[in-house]
Amino acid sequence: MEDSFSIDVEVGGKEYSFEARLATVGYTHKFYVIINGLEVIYEPDEERNYRAILNNANHIDVRDIDLELIKAVGDKIQSV
Repeated sequence: MEDSFSIDVEVGGKEYSFEARLATVGYTHKFYVIINGLEVIYEPDEERNYRAILNNANHIDVRDIDLELIKAVGDKIQSV
């Protein structure tokens, strides 16, 4: 089962909106979010906090990854 929605965050005084989808995988779930061309997968860890896994299939230069945005989206998911 998958549901699509948008995640809105504010970082550095700018507002961003990212398309996301929620997928049920076995007994757990994962959020798939595209952030500036990079697929980031958020999944709960053993302590029920969300960790980000970067799927760099497009071979984006790691220096171009905005870690503040990745953290802000993770914090938004955690708050729900």
